[in-house]
Amino acid sequence: MKDKDLTRPTLVDLFSGCGGFGLGGELAGFHSTVAVDVDPILQSSYQLNFPSTNVRVGDLGEMNAAGWKVLLGGLPVDGVIGGPPCQGYSRLGVSDPKDVRRTLLHVFFRSVNFIRPKFFVMENVEGLLDKKNMPELASAIAELDSIYTVLPPIVLDASDFGLPTKRKRVFVIGYNPNHVDPVDICDFRQVCNTTYVRDAISDLPSPIAQTSKEAGFGWARYDNSEQISSYARTLRQVPPNHLGSKLAIEQLKKGMVSGNYGTIHTEAVAKRYAATEPGKTDKISRSKRLAWDGFCPTLRAGTGSDRGSYQAVRPLHPGAGRVITVREAARLQSFPDWFLFHKAKWHSFRMIGNSVPPLLASSILKILKQKISDNSAQRGDAVINFQGNLL
Repeated sequence: MKDKDLTRPTLVDLFSGCGGFGLGGELAGFHSTVAVDVDPILQSSYQLNFPSTNVRVGDLGEMNAAGWKVLLGGLPVDGVIGGPPCQGYSRLGVSDPKDVRRTLLHVFFRSVNFIRPKFFVMENVEGLLDKKNMPELASAIAELDSIYTVLPPIVLDASDFGLPTKRKRVFVIGYNPNHVDPVDICDFRQVCNTTYVRDAISDLPSPIAQTSKEAGFGWARYDNSEQISSYARTLRQVPPNHLGSKLAIEQLKKGMVSGNYGTIHTEAVAKRYAATEPGKTDKISRSKRLAWDGFCPTLRAGTGSDRGSYQAVRPLHPGAGRVITVREAARLQSFPDWFLFHKAKWHSFRMIGNSVPPLLASSILKILKQKISDNSAQRGDAVINFQGNLL
């Protein structure tokens, strides 16, 4: 771990995926020390974007207190974050009580007991609070050590935090009152300036063709637009020194951004998409066409190869007869332009759809960072803002 990482409070990122939650933590002034996920493809971009994080592929259900002690090497942990797989509780699925993924809620809270952080934040879909699913959540929370105070589950909408997407998610927040000042769900009720689809993607390059069988990251040059929103300017910034890959930073400084491979549509499909009114849904593909002055609906992840490799429905671009690109999806989800995903569009959309939006995560974790009662005395009070400046 780099010396400057030692000055920041620490996080452990469970069910980490590509790192949306972890990035929110980094931007809030934490350091993501360890990230664990069982899916090597979803997690494949984590080490690229978080070079100073200990990234591990493994089954959290097989970890115990002794294993965590070895992995952490005696490092104190301020927070544990994570979003256990949500498919077992999603209202889009069958919510099968026998779905093995439903047991992963218990794994999250047992992991909290092993790691013993000062606070934790767990994220999941709204369906978790449905009557048929609440007993599972209550049972999982009941496994927590009694040192933790647990807030009632809170539903937060990303659009209330300055994001251009209507994405509602459940957050369960708990803390050790010996180390964290009192926390209330009202602390997280905030409304920021509204950001629309136009603010998020209007400055991005048009899609490019993949010219060889070997996929790359889809680099393209920014459009030379003078009207760039503050949201877009923020996401164009180079990362702080401890984040980002050398490749992405070099390309960004040249005015290049990744994730721009287009999706090939037949002429008939492209015409049908172009004829779909903004805010309306194409009747065949069920793809909703975005409106420039509206919000993006929740981006879905699709499934991995173990679940049939189903591609999630992608929104239609508001100004062209096509689906959105990976970079457009990333912008709508508040990932910065230096963030690399996967060379395959399918996996990139899975990563983005599975992620906690970084700016939403950052807003939540900034509040909790301020509540850590012994934070300043132990580590100083360095805060990293989204523009990458050390304040």
